[in-house]
Amino acid sequence: MLAPWLDGLTIPQVLDRTVERFGECDALVFPRLDLRWSYRQFAAEVDRAARGLMALGIGGGEHVAIWATNVPEWVVLQFATARVGAVLVNINPAYRAHELRYVLKQSDSVALVLIDRFKTSDYYAMLAEVCPEIGSGEFPLLRNVVTIKGDAPRGTISWQQMIAAGRSVSPEAVRAAGHNQRPDDAVNIQYTSGTTGFPKAATLSHRNLLLNVHYVGECQKMTQSDRVCIPVPFYHCFGCVLGTLMAVAYGAAMVIPHEFFDPTATLDAIEYERCTALYGVPTMFIAQLHDPTLPGRDLTSLRTGIMSGSPCPIETMRAVVDVLGCRDITIAYGQTEASPVITQTRCDAPIHLRVETVGQPLPGVEVKIVDPCTHEILGDHQPGELCARGHVVMLGYYKNREATAQAIDSEGWLHTGDLAMRLPNGYYKITGRIKDMVIRGGENIYPREIEEFLFTHAAIEQAAVVGVPSPKYGEELCAWIKLKPGENCTEDEIRNFCRAELAHYKVPKYVKFVDRFPQTVTGKIQKFKIREAMCEELQLKEQETA
Repeated sequence: MLAPWLDGLTIPQVLDRTVERFGECDALVFPRLDLRWSYRQFAAEVDRAARGLMALGIGGGEHVAIWATNVPEWVVLQFATARVGAVLVNINPAYRAHELRYVLKQSDSVALVLIDRFKTSDYYAMLAEVCPEIGSGEFPLLRNVVTIKGDAPRGTISWQQMIAAGRSVSPEAVRAAGHNQRPDDAVNIQYTSGTTGFPKAATLSHRNLLLNVHYVGECQKMTQSDRVCIPVPFYHCFGCVLGTLMAVAYGAAMVIPHEFFDPTATLDAIEYERCTALYGVPTMFIAQLHDPTLPGRDLTSLRTGIMSGSPCPIETMRAVVDVLGCRDITIAYGQTEASPVITQTRCDAPIHLRVETVGQPLPGVEVKIVDPCTHEILGDHQPGELCARGHVVMLGYYKNREATAQAIDSEGWLHTGDLAMRLPNGYYKITGRIKDMVIRGGENIYPREIEEFLFTHAAIEQAAVVGVPSPKYGEELCAWIKLKPGENCTEDEIRNFCRAELAHYKVPKYVKFVDRFPQTVTGKIQKFKIREAMCEELQLKEQETA
């Protein structure tokens, strides 16, 4: 197999090649902001931001965190940090104060770039709560805070001020910084929910990401003529790897409908910008199919895209193909630790394979199914743990050797924790999860993290969190709670307690107070029994409503 043209290059070098080949083509389009940059203009913005970072003293190997929704500066910073050899740290916009505190401290970030607010979250207020004074207390490494929107609070500077400061740095100095980079250097840290109760920092290299986007683009038959609609969030690898980085690698246009997902805005972007590819989790596609503005729209430009995050019902897949026109839509499977895609369906795969399987391994990726207990390699139709090896495997978890060793064995195999089986045609089917994980609308949630937070409530003696089926999100969270003797609490009080500190998707939809929990013979809480009982209760309620 011949190596792809970008193997051996860094992200800045790939951007330079794309500018040379497609400099006047659309690079970044934000229709609602009336922003349209060619690749030459986009690269100029990246260089201005890179000079600004260097003016702040940010250099190779240092970590720069970004806490923002889908705004133009997010994409610019993604490539600017790579340009100066820094590592971009993605922070989920839904994070609350205690989650921000953990990530800023654990990541050793020297700078934070953020917007002012997102929905009901006041970012400046949460930052002031977590870090009243920049560069002191819990965060001695944090030297700079750069604000994208609104007035810059005391101790911070605005994005425009950073750009202005960069005028003192020569373009040659920025280029020189790039000469020291290697393809296997770290370039991005993305946090995944942790089974220990804390997120883990998956560290990814230039090569990890570039080879992933090259092969994922091949599966979609991507070219410089494509226009990729990216309604998925940038903080997630779906947005900033399969979306923005892949577009740059192919010279395609990045079309961003809105700061956050909005079905009408997404349909507008597809129709008026003539998008050829569309990304999303099944919930997003369903929302667009049910949007009242859909009838009468001209979406004939749509050809391909990626659906990922959770299984897609066959009726939805048929509607995506027939109604939206994504006849070559692909299904991708993977995880952040795999940069992120391990397997993907091809454009010409029959519709049943796009519903029943997650495709075949990307070129250069080995996949095996093993017995979770004995690690014996299993044959076709035998369910076991899916393991992957190759260019997709992350460098490791930042500052967590123990977790890295648990995830990646001595032979380089990444143990996904997912149960799967191989079919005789080489396609793979996900059958379950070894890890105690819930997937809600494409967001991976580890119940242990929420349970440990619930234990900080003064009235709670025991808590168990499980996932239960949801027609809209795939799964919803349910918290079983045993209160301490003499304590009283309501369902809304528990939810409000969670909302104050947890991302919205981690707040349990269902709260059930119980006197005791089912347990195994070892004394562990039997979550299977809890999940079974809750599902039965919800079914009875649905029948009563009907």
